[in-house]
Amino acid sequence: MDKLNDLEGFAKEAWNWILDFLPDLITAVIILVVGLWVIRFLNHIVRRFFDKKDFDPALETFLQSFIKISLKVILFVLVITQLGVKSSSLVAMLGAAGLAVGLALQGSLANFAGGVLILIFKPFRVGDFISAQGVDGTVKEISIFTTKLNTFGNQLAIIPNGQLSNNNIINYNAEDKRRDKIEVGISYSSNIKKAKDILLEICSQYENILEDPAPEVYVGELADSAVVLSLRFWAANENFWAAHFHVMETLKYRFDEAGIEIPFPQIDVHQKPA
Repeated sequence: MDKLNDLEGFAKEAWNWILDFLPDLITAVIILVVGLWVIRFLNHIVRRFFDKKDFDPALETFLQSFIKISLKVILFVLVITQLGVKSSSLVAMLGAAGLAVGLALQGSLANFAGGVLILIFKPFRVGDFISAQGVDGTVKEISIFTTKLNTFGNQLAIIPNGQLSNNNIINYNAEDKRRDKIEVGISYSSNIKKAKDILLEICSQYENILEDPAPEVYVGELADSAVVLSLRFWAANENFWAAHFHVMETLKYRFDEAGIEIPFPQIDVHQKPA
């Protein structure tokens, strides 16, 4: 009989607790539903704001994600507090969880910090051709943790932002024009002045090579089997590779027509009579 009375008393206390807790639960659910709607509405406003402004696409993506996550964290705190969890206990719990996650995800946090630095200081933008971490490619996407490059062979290279922000980067699109350097060897018996004139003429006849600064040709080296000529010219970024390959192909045709020999490594073997 005592056990039955104890069970009835426990059930009564549980029911009273549910009745007392129910208003807080309903309020928390209402806050959650309304909060999610407000977050969705604010994200829509932020998205429309960025659509009207000319911001960096990578920065837009980062800010939208950051705002969305921040608002959801605030909503989580409001809902948990409404359910009766003390704010001091919640702060301590979040702090402990943050420390544990931080220790477990040190690399990810470094990549996150690197992504923030890239977005703030902008060493490169989407569409730039860069060289970093031994990879050459066009920047396709800058996310919070990684940067994606399209290589010459159309492979997708994914580089952690932590490494990018702490190492050397060459941005070939930072300036509107680039200088090329092409070295070609001619035989010692060939006419150096004639070869230099041909190279300069090739540059002057091609519209994608800039006249200012003017192309230049120097004798760069007196090698073992060739006189190495160094041709330097400028071209706009969008025309750089077209100009490079045009000069490489045309100089071979023109040297052949002029009888200028481009030597190749060879060995003369002399046999002594027995």
